[in-house]
Amino acid sequence: MIFNLEKQDLKTNARAGTITTDHGTIETPIFMPVGTAATVKGVHQRELKNDIRPDIILANTYHLFLRPQIPILEQAGGLHEFMNWDGNILTDSGGYQVYSLSANRKIKEEGVKFKSHIDGSMHMFTPENVMEIQRSIGADIIMAFDECTPYPCDYDYAKRSMHMTHRWLDRCISHLDKTPLKYDHSQAFFPIVQGSTYKDLRKQSAEYIANSGALGNAIGGLSVGEPAEEMYAMTEVVCDILPEDKPRYLMGVGTPINILENIALGIDMFDCVMPTRNARNGMLFTADGTINIKNKKWEDDFSPIDEMNYTFVDTEYSKAYLKHLFSVNEMLGKQIATIHNLGFYLWLVREARKKIISGDFKTWKDQMVKKMNKRL
Repeated sequence: MIFNLEKQDLKTNARAGTITTDHGTIETPIFMPVGTAATVKGVHQRELKNDIRPDIILANTYHLFLRPQIPILEQAGGLHEFMNWDGNILTDSGGYQVYSLSANRKIKEEGVKFKSHIDGSMHMFTPENVMEIQRSIGADIIMAFDECTPYPCDYDYAKRSMHMTHRWLDRCISHLDKTPLKYDHSQAFFPIVQGSTYKDLRKQSAEYIANSGALGNAIGGLSVGEPAEEMYAMTEVVCDILPEDKPRYLMGVGTPINILENIALGIDMFDCVMPTRNARNGMLFTADGTINIKNKKWEDDFSPIDEMNYTFVDTEYSKAYLKHLFSVNEMLGKQIATIHNLGFYLWLVREARKKIISGDFKTWKDQMVKKMNKRL
């Protein structure tokens, strides 16, 4: 994997660059649609490839480990072949999913013992076997196994957890060096900064992660309930330390406004379930604000879903028609809304990139934040 930093904004810390892997070029800043279980929910691969056109999507180690299970993926030739996706894939290591299973897991130095949310069976994730699992999945970018702390989090717990995450990182790196590639493409490894919302811990963790010499770096443990201001403060602390010549990935973030503000702080990569999950509940994101398409006000609005035309669905269907589909619980409504939201998110980061390159990112970003904060 090669990262080229092409332009830095003069008024903020926003960056435009490219990440090149064996599956193609990723233009940054980038949003990665979440394809947790080998599919971006509600979207056909054809629509992803031809209309939304993400440079990279995300899949999840925990979910793929449980279903379809690793032997099936290996027989298929890896996740790219299994899901017929010839673009880039990043796999989250499962640390966040284990965090979300707080009632059904036990964390020890060795790793995490957890109960499957599907059938109650018991499993163990360690730094070593998570590296092996991600080798078998075959994503282009793979993540270190870490512990994601909750918010709020006691300082002493956050400190112990951070140091364990660092020890796990060393084990990940050591084992990865001994684990050969499964398929005919390379894999880039990203460690993860932790430390909750404590500035001194975030500094320590960022320094430790920066010294690991990985090809890219991630920031975890944010967007877990903390106020946006705390998220931004922690991101700023970490970005001041992480190397400029490596991509920076802020995990699980977030709203369109969160994304723009974190781009301004120096983040290059994002993922979040929000555009797809909110779409299935009738919330549409636009450059002018958010729309709850279930509201009565849209039932006789025959204007396009969005005049900006982020995707083909925006001008093919009216707000009235989409409201009707949600009213009668037709699957097509959720699909249209999902395509629209993903199209908007990809438009947003691509437009941010253009503004960074042209030199007027800050003015545009400030205007967009005001507009997107409205309910239409």
